[in-house]
Amino acid sequence: MSEDQLGRAVGEWRRPGVALAEALAGAVREAVLDGRLRTGSALPAERRLAAALGVSRGTVTAALSRLRDDGWVRTRHGSASTVRLPARAAERFAPVSASGEGRSLDLRRAVPAAPRSAYLAATERALARMAPLLAQDGEPGAGLPELRSLVAERYTREGLPTRPEQILVTSGTRAALALLCAQLRPRVAAVEIPTFFDALHVLRGAGARLVGCRVTTEGWDLDQLDDALRAARGGLAYLVPDFQNPTGALMTARTRRAVAELAARYGVCLVVDETMRDLDLRDAVGPEPRIRSAVLIGSAAKAVWGGLRVGWIRGSAGLIGELSGNALCGPLSAAPMQQMIAVELLGDPDPVLRRRQAELRRQRDHLSGLLAGDDRWRFTVPPGGLALWLRLTGVRSDVVVESARAHRIDLSSGPRFAADATLTHHLRVPYTPPVPALDHIAAVLDEVCRD
Repeated sequence: MSEDQLGRAVGEWRRPGVALAEALAGAVREAVLDGRLRTGSALPAERRLAAALGVSRGTVTAALSRLRDDGWVRTRHGSASTVRLPARAAERFAPVSASGEGRSLDLRRAVPAAPRSAYLAATERALARMAPLLAQDGEPGAGLPELRSLVAERYTREGLPTRPEQILVTSGTRAALALLCAQLRPRVAAVEIPTFFDALHVLRGAGARLVGCRVTTEGWDLDQLDDALRAARGGLAYLVPDFQNPTGALMTARTRRAVAELAARYGVCLVVDETMRDLDLRDAVGPEPRIRSAVLIGSAAKAVWGGLRVGWIRGSAGLIGELSGNALCGPLSAAPMQQMIAVELLGDPDPVLRRRQAELRRQRDHLSGLLAGDDRWRFTVPPGGLALWLRLTGVRSDVVVESARAHRIDLSSGPRFAADATLTHHLRVPYTPPVPALDHIAAVLDEVCRD
């Protein structure tokens, strides 16, 4: 590439208070991760690059030395230096936006990065098996038979006998919830306060009036559950009993039995989101039983990667048949290639899942340790999931979010998760970033929450 092309790729790379060589090396790393610099590209000669950037050749040499030591640049004797992506950067547990490698930390979504090696290998295997699918019409219907069977078998192994005709494949849990809303047309929906903000958007978009029941890190209030399900009589209830988003709470078996009884009493269709169920960070403890008669929705978004747009609905064969005939079933389905990749990944998910659980456990414990013992906030270490749910004892969470943004950290305040816009002193802090980024997050929270 020319020196002008490299200059456009790194953009405004100088940073106040940061040495020029370090800032230039950081800008090159960010450009590679952001796709503005293509791996394998040959870099211009140091002298020409220095002239184009308006710095000394020594600054360019020092920056390239840093990049070379960290594996971002390869230099062979007699050849130009080339850009590369080091293996440690490719295999990550947080996306670039939430890793601290860029100029800001975006923690508004608690999402892990893709398991790169496993995902690419699964994609290659899926491509090798695509020929029969390419001879079909490409209409997804209820999903590829192989994937429906695979998901059904997993439910059966976990103690919930399921047939393939009880599974419908969607393009994620949001799509699953949207399809259920389009079919069931609930006038009222019971939701947890707090709950996943995208679910609130889907339910409101479907025209449902929302009634809430309070959830804390300690669990669900049965009296409020009774009130909410009674208010939603004949409608729908959206619950996340396994490592609830954002509190991380785990619903007890007793509460699950009570929820099933209340739903039956009031004629409420229970929609249970199991997206977080695989992110169990406890030691050698089996999963809690599922809520009887609930419609289950799940996906590979958290256990594998959000970019794998594959989710599913598990319900009665009659309900799945009705959903398959809905006009929105096709638009909300996952593309055949995505489903084939899911088949390859979900056929043996344990290696990816065990690694993800181990890393999340380590990062949860690290962040919890940094924040523990401080009377400016209270929290419970969650048994699973992706984030800490902080109760701020002084300043409001919107003030903290605004102050953190000045430090290039984007967080989500409590009202974003509340159907009634409450929880103004709550803050979700994901532990998906790597340890150095968590150290920075804790330091910023310490600064912005000072009296």
